[in-house]
Amino acid sequence: MTLGRVNPQFRLEDQGIEGLGHVYYNYMEPALIEAALKRDEGTLGNGGALLVSTGKFTGRSPKDKHVVKTANVVDTIWWENNTEMSPEGFEALYTDMLEHMKGKEYFVQDLIGGADPAQSINVRMVTELAWHNLFIRHMLRRPDREDLDDFLADYTVINCPSFQADPKRHNCRSETVIAMNFERKLILIGGTEYAGENKKSVFSLLNYLLPEKGIMPMHCSANHATGNPVDSAIFFGLSGTGKTTLSADPSRTLIGDDEHGWSDNGTFNFEGGCYAKTINLNAEAEPEIFATTSKFATVIENMVFDADTKELDFKDDSLTANMRCAYPLDYIANASKTAMGGHPKNIIMLTCDAFGVLPPIARLTPAQAMYHFLSGFTSKVAGTERGVTEPEPTFSTCFGAPFMPRRPEVYGNLLRKKIAEHGATCWLVNTGWTGGAYGIGSRMPIRATRALLTAALDGSLAETEFRKDSNFGFDVPVSVAGVAEVLLDPRRTWDDQAAYDSQAAKLVQMFSKNFEQYLPFIDDDVKSAAIS
Repeated sequence: MTLGRVNPQFRLEDQGIEGLGHVYYNYMEPALIEAALKRDEGTLGNGGALLVSTGKFTGRSPKDKHVVKTANVVDTIWWENNTEMSPEGFEALYTDMLEHMKGKEYFVQDLIGGADPAQSINVRMVTELAWHNLFIRHMLRRPDREDLDDFLADYTVINCPSFQADPKRHNCRSETVIAMNFERKLILIGGTEYAGENKKSVFSLLNYLLPEKGIMPMHCSANHATGNPVDSAIFFGLSGTGKTTLSADPSRTLIGDDEHGWSDNGTFNFEGGCYAKTINLNAEAEPEIFATTSKFATVIENMVFDADTKELDFKDDSLTANMRCAYPLDYIANASKTAMGGHPKNIIMLTCDAFGVLPPIARLTPAQAMYHFLSGFTSKVAGTERGVTEPEPTFSTCFGAPFMPRRPEVYGNLLRKKIAEHGATCWLVNTGWTGGAYGIGSRMPIRATRALLTAALDGSLAETEFRKDSNFGFDVPVSVAGVAEVLLDPRRTWDDQAAYDSQAAKLVQMFSKNFEQYLPFIDDDVKSAAIS
């Protein structure tokens, strides 16, 4: 039975998906919350938030993500980073998943990826869980209700957590599977309830499609000066580095917190919502994000709460350190109504350095910017991926290797071209450790990071005195108003400065070894920026 609003010529049956039970099309927030509660998928929280658990999967499963090796993508996929699946394996997977779905209820959202109408794609999300439908309704962009009557999808995503893949039959790694088929324009997700797989599958899709149009897809947050979209800034970074926190600046307008494109027209958000980490979230440091946790229809994922009062415990990470909340962009008071901005004047590359070596901010030349973009150094933060229980130093090219279907140089060259065309200033910002490595030092004070970013974005930081960093060669400010001078020189923050030198040498060597893989693909100026 078909319920809800849908193009009568584009129901699931018209896509060959038949034999299901009730199918609920494009339900809005109240109806989806009612359905989730009726199906015992979650608990009603304060303010009408929905409290859910994702079971044993509390983070992404990047090793279970596959790209189907079809003729149209065989020469353009970065196969060293993307696990292949045979077309035959995918067809068996699709057949078995459709058979598994028969007779069961499903929820459908017809949505848009990309705020720029000239570059957007239509995506149909088919979910087994009502709360997944609510989640993705927040995360992607919602067409006007009347536009649903003639909506046609460019790509379809089917998410069926109760389905278990067969590695031998389906040519995959485990019972959990994320399979992308660019030829069939289908993405299949099975065996995991973690909602982040929904949004990241669309991000990976756009990361493949947009470079062919000269558009730079970016794992970044973005904002612009209030009343001045031309003064835009983007914040590259992996999960846990501060993209959401630092872009939600009350003094600037938020474009988005995670996924953006950079076209000839400027910056545009891929999404319609935010997916913020809530561990240690507090009203003083992050008032805008904190307020969303008690707003109607916000999805609260994997948080401990009081059974009677429904009060959330922002410090208890017994379920996962990757506790999160998902909410529509307009829940942030200063969010952009268009989710679009100008060409970035400032590019910030966020890193969470668990070695305690990097300064809180450094200015990069264009060649150094490409070097650090291709390197993508950070520390995986506890809970973001399965099995990560404490910060783990890693290099994730383009600050998002798991979501990059093409070779890194494709994205690096696009970024370099756009920096050259539009004259952006580039900064490396460390939100990780100071005064010692993880376990000895402490996290970089967020107030100091905010003060440094404010100075960078308003142009005053460029007028200060800089020193040349002896380890990495980039420029580091000597003093900045409102920031302890010692903090700007990480070596001085260590009690044992000889230990700092040893740690720095170790990190430099890690950078150099990692970057060897890119040397055959880059120009001499970027090679000269490489650390030797």
